[in-house]
Amino acid sequence: MSWFLALRETARSGLSVQRTRLEPLLALRGAAGLAITIWVSMWALGTEAAVSSAFGAFQAAIATFQRSWRPRPELALASGTSLAVSTFLGYITISHLALFVALLVLWTFAAGLTWAAGPTAGLIASSNVAIMLVTVTLPTSVAQAAGHAAMMIFGGLVQAALIVLVPVRRWGRHRDALADALAAEADYARRLRHDPVAPFDPLPLMVAREAAAVTPRQARRRPAELHGARGLAERIRPVLASLADPAVGVPEEGRARDLVRELLGAAATILDAAAGAIRRGDPVELPPTAVAAFSTPATGAVLTGPAYRAASRLGRLLGDVVETASGGGTGQLQQVSTLKGGGGTGQRPPVATSESGRGTGQRPPVATPEASTSPPSSPSSRKTLLRPTFPALIPAALRSIRKELHPNSPVTRHATRVTAVTATGYLLGAALPFGHGYWAPLAAVMIMRPDFSQTYSRAVARLAGTVIGVGVATGALQATHAGPHLSAALAVASAALMYLLMSSAQFVAQACIAAYVVFLLGTAGEQWTQTAPERILLTVVGGVLAMVAYAVYPAWETPRLRTLLADWLAAQGRYTAAVVRHYAEPVGKAAPDVREALLSARDARAAWHAAVARAADEPVRHRGLSRVAADDAEDALTQMGRVTMLMEAHLPERDARPVPPAAGLADALRTATEKGAKAVRERRVPRWDAVRDALDDPTWSIADDPVVRHGSRMLHRCLTELSEALDPTPPSSDDRGPPQRSGT
Repeated sequence: MSWFLALRETARSGLSVQRTRLEPLLALRGAAGLAITIWVSMWALGTEAAVSSAFGAFQAAIATFQRSWRPRPELALASGTSLAVSTFLGYITISHLALFVALLVLWTFAAGLTWAAGPTAGLIASSNVAIMLVTVTLPTSVAQAAGHAAMMIFGGLVQAALIVLVPVRRWGRHRDALADALAAEADYARRLRHDPVAPFDPLPLMVAREAAAVTPRQARRRPAELHGARGLAERIRPVLASLADPAVGVPEEGRARDLVRELLGAAATILDAAAGAIRRGDPVELPPTAVAAFSTPATGAVLTGPAYRAASRLGRLLGDVVETASGGGTGQLQQVSTLKGGGGTGQRPPVATSESGRGTGQRPPVATPEASTSPPSSPSSRKTLLRPTFPALIPAALRSIRKELHPNSPVTRHATRVTAVTATGYLLGAALPFGHGYWAPLAAVMIMRPDFSQTYSRAVARLAGTVIGVGVATGALQATHAGPHLSAALAVASAALMYLLMSSAQFVAQACIAAYVVFLLGTAGEQWTQTAPERILLTVVGGVLAMVAYAVYPAWETPRLRTLLADWLAAQGRYTAAVVRHYAEPVGKAAPDVREALLSARDARAAWHAAVARAADEPVRHRGLSRVAADDAEDALTQMGRVTMLMEAHLPERDARPVPPAAGLADALRTATEKGAKAVRERRVPRWDAVRDALDDPTWSIADDPVVRHGSRMLHRCLTELSEALDPTPPSSDDRGPPQRSGT
């Protein structure tokens, strides 16, 4: 992408408006905490202390909005306290330019490094530096600076107390995350009706897992409908894929396929009903037609082998979902009982050994596990994901920062870049004859992010928002001739609007912040003529410095794509190898190694997708991995993950017949993908001779399970397609091709 296109796209992103769910009660609570802090400070210490405390309360409220499932009161208090320390130390050194610049450099570099600990920590630290640049100019003595710092801590304490005393939608975000996961499963079931090999984005399941992590105290108070449903959603996904896939299920056309489409549609309807009930906290209302689809006697006569097992398992899992979503109530018992008899109530036909691979002429029990890595749905066996306490987050954050302390780290480059820009902006602002020179470094700190697209989009948004916000606030002050109390009220209103709309549009949030600052400084007696012109001009200076700095000293995502693709390949290989090995060594439902490998593969996949999204807006060449190659490689690994999921859905019982050659294939997959990942990093084309040789083992001929037989060959096909995507030269005519697969 050229620089012109990159700038156009980032500008469009910064000025875009998104349709998001508004949370007025949360905004009202944050504004109430801000109002309490301002009025108490004005009564106790005067208007200037009120301005300082208002900044503390304002930032403390923002901190609790950042990617938090349940706002931590400790986070609000930590935000106010850290701002107080920054302001006090800044005031002590502000009279000595060299000493203050040294403190500013140290504080800014540390704030830049905190992005390694997550966006919440990075935003709080960056905001502290930006706000410190304003608040250090307000006190006139060390005693006043101490009083201002104390009121900042008071502002954080007020916001923390309101979080505890006035909870808003106590479990609302947890409900939304779980409901979104079930709704994503429902959408997947509908897409499988028309595309039997449709992909599935596991992001909603990852978000639901993150939301499910609670403290021991929260675990005791969690609503019953939030227990266990996430694990059921994890187990439903591979069952849906197994039921739809023609390679291990039913033909693409015919009576059996029509029945599968009906079951998938009914499953989607039931999952949507459960998602809505969990989101609202209401009983589940199931359409009778959807329930009837899983109770028809024809199912057992039409479906056989893996397809029948998947249909039976799906019915029972849906019954568990309905039971869990109903909070353990008895109002749905009849529907749950009907669903758990899924697969039909008719006579089960005998199944040949060649299809089941687990019997001696009789149909195996329908309780065959479809996702053996997940715990059973009974309450006694559910495992609680423990959320770390706030003190435990501190050493974890320090470890993350230490890990990023090297020259090639994007976080370290960001810290270096933002430090240089902040120091330069402060010195430049002090040299210009405008006064209030801190606006330039303040704008730069608030704009700059570790990646290109966010930095440039925020620069555009901040400039547009500053012009709008300062203009509106100036007009309001001129029209009302506002005194300190009215200015404070207008500042609180601006903050409330920012809390409400901060996730909808960047430039709207920046406009609200600009108006908030103008009104707040008006509370301290500053006229609009002292803030508006220089704020706009110096904001432009800070934005230009930030954009030039990223162009001169960038941290592009594009060159890192090969490394992240290699990481995904290695993680996917470990997951696939763990699944395949359990066909040679059946362990039943207890397979924690598979679950752990799956989570690692998901994390690697998410890191790849995030990097690709950021790289799409960068004005740099692909440097060895073109966009077409990246898309084709992603498709190959996605298909590999789908095939592995199908095989995981049919993991054998502990007493099932082993498939000995699967052990050799598992070893070959693990070794080959590790070597393949190294080849990808070194810009070489990976080879899969070891996997092909493992599939040439003659003992595969006695492997009568269609899932492992077809799945193994499909895995090699996916790896071959990955190599073809990364190979810049066309294949020669005498290349040895992969074993042919059947069914797809």
